[in-house]
Amino acid sequence: MKVKTLVDRFEKFAPKKIAEKNDPVGLQIGSLDADVHKVMVTLDVRPEVVDEAIEKGVDFIFAHHPVMFRPAKNLDLSDPQNAMYAKIIANHITVYAAHTNLDSANGGLNDWLAETLGLEETTGLVPGVVEQVYLLTVQTPKVYSEAIRMSLEDAGGKLQLPDQDGYTFQWDGTTRLTTASNSALPQTSSSQNDTRIEFEVPESNLTAVMMALKDVFPGDNPIYRLVKLEDSRLQYYMGRIGNLPESMTVLEFANKCKQDFNVAGLRVIAANLDQKVQRVAVLGGDGGKFFRLAQQQGADVYVTGDVYYHTGHDMLAAGLPVVDPGHHIEQIVKPKLTQLFTEWAMQSNWSIEVIASTINTDPFTFI
Repeated sequence: MKVKTLVDRFEKFAPKKIAEKNDPVGLQIGSLDADVHKVMVTLDVRPEVVDEAIEKGVDFIFAHHPVMFRPAKNLDLSDPQNAMYAKIIANHITVYAAHTNLDSANGGLNDWLAETLGLEETTGLVPGVVEQVYLLTVQTPKVYSEAIRMSLEDAGGKLQLPDQDGYTFQWDGTTRLTTASNSALPQTSSSQNDTRIEFEVPESNLTAVMMALKDVFPGDNPIYRLVKLEDSRLQYYMGRIGNLPESMTVLEFANKCKQDFNVAGLRVIAANLDQKVQRVAVLGGDGGKFFRLAQQQGADVYVTGDVYYHTGHDMLAAGLPVVDPGHHIEQIVKPKLTQLFTEWAMQSNWSIEVIASTINTDPFTFI
């Protein structure tokens, strides 16, 4: 199969559009039209990771952190980073990165971190990208409705459930949708054998959904109406906030983080380690600047990485305990994406193998 097949499926899950501004997500090196047989998931693309990929016959590296976050100013191969790029190209390896779009995606990295901590009733923490939503209504003979439903859902449409008055029901026999987007419904006859299916479609999936409709619809001219839902938008969030099943002290929670994230050490910012906490905010990566927002949303404790010295003083002054287990807890992407891609491969009969890199790319050692 082609790299593009996996990338297209992934970008329905975590669209590039929801990445933070200036985050260079997406294809880093290679071609979407390249063949792929073996995928390796990694947190970082480092020379040791590339060597592992070559040794294991990997032709597609899927990374969380962009390999070219800081563009090369030259291609002097005496530079280790440039030499790594050359090795990737020479071995025909494609590299793709999903960074803040994976952070914000529903069911993505920050949800995985919240689940690891056992948080309940989680909601978004830091408002991010807002995406327009459309309502797509399709008229089709009943015999084709299931195939259309499956195809459009696979392309990124969200089927409306029965209690939302949208799931496959009979026309009234007097109205018929036209092929014109946003058009009025003309009063013409319709077959009683026709049914109607409605989908909510995020803007980032709209092109794929419309192409899927054209491909699966019987005949050359799909019968549909597409309406922009002016008061319906998808709000994506960086980070999550939720509740522990039971309260515990800051010290107990810090030890829980150490165990849950399997880290050798962590930093704790707290005036009183015996203070009770239950409502937890978590944001993977460098999230120190968002601590006031976490506090405003009622967090008793905040979990994030890369906290700066002076920001730590501000956190102490604000009275918000903070646990910093490091940036590397984002390595959770390795088992999670490996599992997700393997499930997609089985569902879609892709002939690929998916593995996780075994290289520890954490630059820090606790002594």
